[in-house]
Formats: sequence, C-alpha cells, structure tokens
Amino acid sequence: MRPALRPGPHNDRPDVAGVRVGHHHRIGRGWLTGTTVVLPPPGTVASGEVRGGAPGTRETDLLEPHRLVQTVHGICLTGGSAYGLAAADGVVGWLAERGRGIAVGPEPHMVVPVVPGAVLFDLGRGAFASRPDAGFGRRAAAAAASRAGAGPVAQGTVGAGAGARSGGMKGGIGSASAVLPGGQTVAVLVALNSAGRTWLAGTGELLGARHLLRGELRLRKPSRPDAERLEAVADAAMATPPRNTTLAVVATDADLTKVECRKLAEVVHDGLARAIDPLHLMADGDVVFSLATGTAPLGVGESTAHRYADGRPVQLDEILRAAAPTATRAVVHAVVRATSAGGMQAYADLCPSALA
Repeated sequence: MRPALRPGPHNDRPDVAGVRVGHHHRIGRGWLTGTTVVLPPPGTVASGEVRGGAPGTRETDLLEPHRLVQTVHGICLTGGSAYGLAAADGVVGWLAERGRGIAVGPEPHMVVPVVPGAVLFDLGRGAFASRPDAGFGRRAAAAAASRAGAGPVAQGTVGAGAGARSGGMKGGIGSASAVLPGGQTVAVLVALNSAGRTWLAGTGELLGARHLLRGELRLRKPSRPDAERLEAVADAAMATPPRNTTLAVVATDADLTKVECRKLAEVVHDGLARAIDPLHLMADGDVVFSLATGTAPLGVGESTAHRYADGRPVQLDEILRAAAPTATRAVVHAVVRATSAGGMQAYADLCPSALA
C-alpha cells in the first residue's frame, strides 16, 4: 500500500525552499486587480503548458523542452487581460537592476532576465481602465524578495486573485503542498478565475474537498438554503459571457529535467480539472508553469512497489502522483480563503454552513 502524503510544515509554497512569492494589488476606488510574482532560486529548471483557448502569455515558447533556455528568473501572474502583460516588464526591470538574468556580455549589468507570464481576465470588475502595469510587477517582485516573500503565501483576494471570479462567486489565490515518502516536496500556487464551477450542483459541496489531506480543512455539507443561494449566484453569472482563466505555478525541490518539468505541468492541469468543472474552455486562458529547484535527488520513495528497467520513470511518477491532488487542494484553499469584493460574494459568505 502506498504511504499517505502529508502536507509540508506550512502546507504552502515556502515548503519548497528558496521559492518566493510576492503580491501587489489595488482594491477600492475603482480598482480590483493585482499581480503575483514567483521568484525561484538561481538554476531552477522551468517548463509549462498552455491549455486554455484564449491565453494571454509572455515567453511561454521558451518553456518548450526543445528550446534553448533551461532556467527562468521569475514567473508573473497578473490580472488585466492582455493589458496586464505590462506587469512583467516591471519584473524584468527589477531583476535587471540586480544583475539577475542570462549573461549576454562581460559587464554585470549585461543580463536578460527570463520572466514568463500569463494573464487572467478581470477587466471591468473595477474600472475598465484600472489594470496592472509595470509598477505592479516591480512592487510584486520586491514583495517576493522581502522577508515576507519567504514566509507563508497570502491567499484569497490578493495579488493576481484580487479581481478573480469563479463560477460567479469570488475567486482568488490558493496554495498547498505535499511531502513525499522519499522526502521531496511539491507545492502548487493557483490564481482561480474560472468560468467553471468548483462545487457540486445542487449541494454546494466543493469538488476538490475529497482530495484534502487528513485534518487539512474542516468542511461540512452546506445547508439547503446556502446551496440554493450558491446556485442563484451561478445562474446569474451565466447572463454574461465567460471570460476567465485559471493560472498555476507548481514547484518542487526534486531534481527534474526540463522534459520532466513539462510533464509535471501537464499533470497539474489534470489536478485543476478535478476541482473545476468545466475547465479549458475557449474563453479560458489556463496556463500552468512548473519549476524544479533540484536540491532533492529524485530518488525512489518508500511507496515504489516495483521497478522498470530504468527506475527513473517510477521515481518521476511519485512526483506526478503528488502534484495532481496538491493542485486540487490549492483550488479548494483559493475558494475557502477568498473574501467578497467588487460585488462578488465569496464561498465563505454564500455557504457559511460549510465552514467549521
């Protein structure tokens, strides 16, 4: 029998040492949007996968396994739809000022930071013209580099999740982690902004709740009035065209290649699909970025019951098995941690009976 996963000490991104997260957002006075930046340690291998029908991305082609670049210097998740891609300019500038990037000349300042990014649609949830710019990216990068950036990730209505919506109710940022029997850690950060629902129609129970680890969250079946209120919100949301996108960053300390990082991103999409129904629609821009810091040997965990001729596929499978449910759990955390804003009600307000 495969030993059960356990959450990391923080059940959060800090459980993958060296990976830092910072947010910047504006809420109120016509603003409801923000940016989240992930800063990995030097030498972190990266890849990713785009599955949504309407992505807004930057430098994702570089993440393909056959491209030259193996590592990245930051990841930028942001609101603002296509306008929000400007936030990544601020991250690039912030990194360049500190000499962090690919060296392209003999002087320390001659670097090119590689900062893939992706946007979600939150236009019009504040004023239409209120959207992230380079200043958002710069401030989020500085927050990631600060002492707070090394601690637990702020979740809910923050950063790229400030203006997020999910199935008509408030979306937001969620994070979760898992430690494998072999000692490797996987963590997933999600910016939940989906057209699809995260709950079971008619009952209000969260789709991803069954993947929670023991003692992680105390959730109950919502009362009938609460479930009916949730359905009414979802029905009202159907009157407007779905413009959404869920973004995620999965990080592990396992020593993965770029090809293996790509596979990790693919599996995280599967984990998101366990918690969001439907996903990857034509108006979604769903993207998963994957990072491997390489400080923990891939190894063979205690749960491996057999060996292939080459044991590495079995070892990688252990990471993949952990990553998918961790992504599902991160979505649940995003739903539970969200707070109402911009006229969008959060699950905690719509279904208080579900929360212990």
